[in-house]
Amino acid sequence: MSRIVLERRKFLAGAGLAWLCGLTPAGAERLAVSDVLFAAAYMDPQGAYGVAILDENGAIVSRHLLPGRGHGFATRASADWLVAFARRPGNFAVALHKAQGSQPVAFHTPEDRHFYGHGAFSPDGQVLFAAENAFETGDGVIGIYDATSGFARIGEFPSHGIGPHEIVLMPDGKTLCVANGGIRTHPDQGRQKLNLPTMAPSIALIETETGTLMASHALPARLHRLSLRHMAVDARRQVWIGGQYEGDMMEDVPVLARLNTDAGLVAVDLPEDAAIALGKYAGSVAIGNDGVTLAIASPKGGAVVTLDTRSGHPLHIEAAPRSCGVQARADGFVSSSETGRFANARHQLAWDNHIAAI
Repeated sequence: MSRIVLERRKFLAGAGLAWLCGLTPAGAERLAVSDVLFAAAYMDPQGAYGVAILDENGAIVSRHLLPGRGHGFATRASADWLVAFARRPGNFAVALHKAQGSQPVAFHTPEDRHFYGHGAFSPDGQVLFAAENAFETGDGVIGIYDATSGFARIGEFPSHGIGPHEIVLMPDGKTLCVANGGIRTHPDQGRQKLNLPTMAPSIALIETETGTLMASHALPARLHRLSLRHMAVDARRQVWIGGQYEGDMMEDVPVLARLNTDAGLVAVDLPEDAAIALGKYAGSVAIGNDGVTLAIASPKGGAVVTLDTRSGHPLHIEAAPRSCGVQARADGFVSSSETGRFANARHQLAWDNHIAAI
C-alpha cells in the first residue's frame, strides 16, 4: 500500500490541473478552432509519462503528467471526464475534468487487482466500469467506480473470462461488451503470458445493473490462440473485434472477428494483401463517423487498413511503421505511432497504443 500512496502523492505534486487549464496562447488558439479533440498517452525523451490533448491536425493543446505508462481511456458522454488507465499490470488510473480549476483525481485498484488498460462509462456518466485482473485466481473482473464520489470503488462483477481487455457500452445503454483476451498473467511475472496452450478468449455480453451474463461467444477451437482485444461498434450494432495471434505465425489465421445477433461471433477473412499488412496483430480498431468504415492499425505489420463493414472489402492499405493508435475524425481517421507521428504532425514523444476522441 505504501508504494501506491507514494506513487499517488508524487503524481499529484507534479501534475497539471484540468485538461483545459494551463493552456499556452497557441494551445488556446488551437482549442478555439478545433471541432474535435483527441487524447493519447505518451512517453517523453526523458522517460516521463503523460497524456496529451491534441487537435485533429495533431497539434498539442495541453499535456498532463501520469504516474506511469498510460494505455487506453474512458470518456464521459458529456465530455467532462477523461480517464486514463495504466497499462497492464499497472494499478492506477487518473481522471481529468475539463472545468477550470479542477484537480486530477488519481485512484487505484485493490491490492489484489490491476487494470487491463480500458474502461467505459455508464450512459449517465455516474459509474465507471474498468477491466481488471484478480491475479491470484486468474479471473477477469469488471471493477465498478463511482464517478460522483472521487471514483471510489463500489463493487465488481465477473468478466466471465480470463484477461478482459477493451470493454464497450452497447447502443442499448444497458449492456457491456467485454473482450476477454484469454491470457492469464500475474504481476510477479510482469507481462509474461502464463497459459498460451490453454487460452480461451471470448466475447461476453453483460447486463450492467446486475453483472448478469447475457451471452458468451467464442471462435472455433482452432482459433483459441487468437487473443480478442479491441473493439468498435458500427452503425448496424455489429461489434468488430481485433485479435492478436499467439500461435505459429506461419499458420493461416484471421486477425479480425465480427459479432452480430444473427450470425454470432465469426472470423472475418481478409484479402491476402490486407492480411499480410496486419501481420496477425490488430493493435487498435475504430469505426468512422460514417458508421460503416472500419480502421485497423497494426504496429507489428506497420500498416493501417480501412474496410467497408457492409461488404467486408478493404478500401485502403496505408504503410504506417509502428503505428497503433487510430480514431475517427471528420475526413476519415487519425493515427499515431511510437516514433512520434500524430496525424500529419511529428513530436518528440512516443505515443502509446490508443487514441480517444473527447
